[in-house]
Amino acid sequence: MKFVHIADMHLDSAFSNLSDKDIMGDLRRLEQRKVFKKIIEYIKQNDIEYLFISGDLYEHKYIKQSTIEYINNLFKEIPETKIFIAAGNHDPKVKNSYYNKFNWNSNVKIFDSFIEKVEEPDCNIYGYSFDEFYCNNSGIEDFIVEQNGKPNILVIHGNLDGTKKDDKPYNPISKKVLLEKGFDYVALGHIHKPDYENKKIVYPGSTVSLGFDELGKHGMIVGELGGDLKLEFVPLDDEEFTVRELNVDNLGSKEELIEKINSLDINPNEYVEIILTGGRNFEIDKYDILKYIQNDRIIKIKNETKIARNLEKIANESTLRGLFVKEMLEKLKNEEDLEKKDIIEKAVEIGLDALE
Repeated sequence: MKFVHIADMHLDSAFSNLSDKDIMGDLRRLEQRKVFKKIIEYIKQNDIEYLFISGDLYEHKYIKQSTIEYINNLFKEIPETKIFIAAGNHDPKVKNSYYNKFNWNSNVKIFDSFIEKVEEPDCNIYGYSFDEFYCNNSGIEDFIVEQNGKPNILVIHGNLDGTKKDDKPYNPISKKVLLEKGFDYVALGHIHKPDYENKKIVYPGSTVSLGFDELGKHGMIVGELGGDLKLEFVPLDDEEFTVRELNVDNLGSKEELIEKINSLDINPNEYVEIILTGGRNFEIDKYDILKYIQNDRIIKIKNETKIARNLEKIANESTLRGLFVKEMLEKLKNEEDLEKKDIIEKAVEIGLDALE
């Protein structure tokens, strides 16, 4: 039997913190749709018998009915493929979810909030869906897996070897327990990094990268069961998120910084976050800088620089700027709120620039 295993697609995600450019959310949502179509085309071209979707297919808070219809219409294109969906913490099978109120195509099975078994001619498929945004116990530890000579597959969303003491539990599952149950393949979702090599308990990772905390390739697992388990990771996301650090120690002005960023060699399939480091000799406003960046693949700037001036030395000067810095350092010393500290530091820069 041949299968495709995906998870954590998060269709219609808001992408609110992805970029300093407003258009990026729309671009990534379009990419999500494009990638989902790629999955369906792959299934058609390779006669894939099963599609396992292990949670977080969409964002419950933001999903549009038109997107659900788009998904279901693609499912209709693969009527011979049996589709098994286990809802996760971002798309739980709550009362008003589309998993409950939408009329899905006949080849789609959405699991309930208890361990269910579906017996197919060539395998047994078990599954469990979140019915709330958190889950402390799916009941898998007490479940007995029937051994009838067919491969046993579990489709579930959860945190492998997580703890039930977490403030926000996402179905903690013991790897040891899963192995003892005798599953031949566990199609997991929740962790956005692929984890599949030499394993039968598998995270495919997020199908499309959701941002700069998800670097590297993203795609799906293609597997075959019948004797030995064969797995292959197939990349799907044409875009890759990368991070570049840029030290500003030797830069003396905003203009120099803009020139330095514009000289960077960026691949056409990369989305880049620039992290500014080192000691700054001038005020840096990342939104102002971004307006002058010529390469639209640079979509985010993070400023982690510190003031390069010796403020303690300046504070000892018998000058107006010395008195100003002395007073501001006293404010910094007494302020505990990190955001307010940043504001004070920025005020020191602006004040010093004005006094020089």
